[in-house]
Amino acid sequence: MLNEYVYCPRLFFYEWVEGLFRDNADTVEGRWQHRRVDTEAGQLPPPEELPPELVKTRSITLASDRLRLIARIDLVEAEGGRVYPVDYKHGAPAKTDSGIEAWWPDQVQLCAQALVLRDNGYTVEEGFIWYAKSRQRVRVRFSQELLDRTVRAAEQALALARGGKIPPPLLDSPKCPGCSLVGICLPDETSALMSLLEPAVDPQLSLFGEPPEPAPESRPRPGQIRRLVASRDDAKPLYLNTQGLYVGKSSNVLRIRDRDGAEQEIRILDICQVNLFGNVQISTQAVHTLCEAGIPICYFSQGGWFYGITSGMNTKNVFLRRAQFRMADEPRFALSLAQTLVAGKIRNQRTMLQRNHIEPPGLVLAQLKDLAECAEKARDLDELLGIEGQAARLYFANFAGMIKVNELGVDGERLFQFNQRNRRPPRDPINALLSLGYSLLTKDLTITCYAVGFDPFIGFYHQPRFGRPALALDLMEPFRPLIVDSAVLSAVNMKMVTGEHFVSAGGAVALTPEGRKNFFRAYELRMDSLVTHPLFDYRVSYRRLLEIQARLLARLLDGEIPRYPVFTTR
Repeated sequence: MLNEYVYCPRLFFYEWVEGLFRDNADTVEGRWQHRRVDTEAGQLPPPEELPPELVKTRSITLASDRLRLIARIDLVEAEGGRVYPVDYKHGAPAKTDSGIEAWWPDQVQLCAQALVLRDNGYTVEEGFIWYAKSRQRVRVRFSQELLDRTVRAAEQALALARGGKIPPPLLDSPKCPGCSLVGICLPDETSALMSLLEPAVDPQLSLFGEPPEPAPESRPRPGQIRRLVASRDDAKPLYLNTQGLYVGKSSNVLRIRDRDGAEQEIRILDICQVNLFGNVQISTQAVHTLCEAGIPICYFSQGGWFYGITSGMNTKNVFLRRAQFRMADEPRFALSLAQTLVAGKIRNQRTMLQRNHIEPPGLVLAQLKDLAECAEKARDLDELLGIEGQAARLYFANFAGMIKVNELGVDGERLFQFNQRNRRPPRDPINALLSLGYSLLTKDLTITCYAVGFDPFIGFYHQPRFGRPALALDLMEPFRPLIVDSAVLSAVNMKMVTGEHFVSAGGAVALTPEGRKNFFRAYELRMDSLVTHPLFDYRVSYRRLLEIQARLLARLLDGEIPRYPVFTTR
């Protein structure tokens, strides 16, 4: 990890301290090129037993108690009583005025291996780095300057890991676009939001003869940010809704078999989550493989109630959870964040009516605007809850104006008539769709919370309650109208769901299996649609946006940014 520390201390912190890692094309290709030295573990002879002729030993692991370093060395060549560490790299060496040389982080990593070899009694004066892209072998001599800087880098990396404080992001660095963790780090976004903390220079400082503090390096400002994050993920959620399905695993694919024995295969590479509704069985082997791949398995009742989740051991960020627990017990902070989230939700509800209502009600729009401003000034959570409820009543009282179809039910009434929000059980088709949609969004934000490192059950607006993912519910507030309500309107207005997709019993209305399947399609179409971030001015999918917003909340809790930038759309 010394290579990562020298290259970017923030990258080191993410990978070593928080245990985060993501693949991109370069890391996958590098692992493939590295496969030989990674699989052929060898045993290096003791220093006193080294033969005079050339000996090559692959994949050596040695440790130095003095330096507190462990080195995994790709290849060690021994000849004439001396050893030469050889490190394999995916890319090409640096081109300088004096010729070809190894990149500085690579030199430090190789030098650390040499120091560990020396502490184990071997004589080491130089080593080599093999760059696979250019197929060049570059010599590295271990000068005293390189040795000193390597020891210093090791000490600094250890101090950073012990301190638990993440370093700031690099500023407009050319290193960022190729980094596999750029979607986690959000360097430009974080730097832009950090700039909001920088106060203007106080002119009174000059009265005391104090020079103004130097301006920080030029930070990207909101609206002037490189889009380093991919718009969409290639992997998609898998929904299994047919009762009696069995999910097994063979090699790198999931095998899905129905009661009649018909099978389908889906590559695990193409899946980002597995959602099981009702009586769907999954094998232990499939669970193991999905956990190892970091793919969560979500369990729902047949009607769509979110029961729980199975995931691997990928929640390692204890520092973030400590900050989350600490700030959740700070009433002023919790209220401030809750105000922001609720105000954002109300503004998005207002936008939905403006965009989709047949005749947008001017009075209601004005009232929602006022309520959003009131939410930002609420004195406590109870008052905020009342403001949110008042806005919800206004919004849902006018929801029917966004429904464009006039399909009639068996009683001659409009099938998709909507008067008010009701649940447990939903008593009309629109409420049945809304309940299922909110359950899906809760699931997606619970997954996002785990992926970022949060505890999804400790919230700021929604107070902890047994079995309730309070933080997921907090984060979903601004997205309820934009994702779920929009998906419901699309499903109904585009006739993806019709009267034949609902059943009614005992005053409750539920979707048929085919109806759920069609709504899943509408929901995923919405999640996959691109939207422009109003602050960063680039387009990403709603699914990607959920992660970005969760990571920005993590930046707030870590103290990197001054306030949470709630997502609102125009």
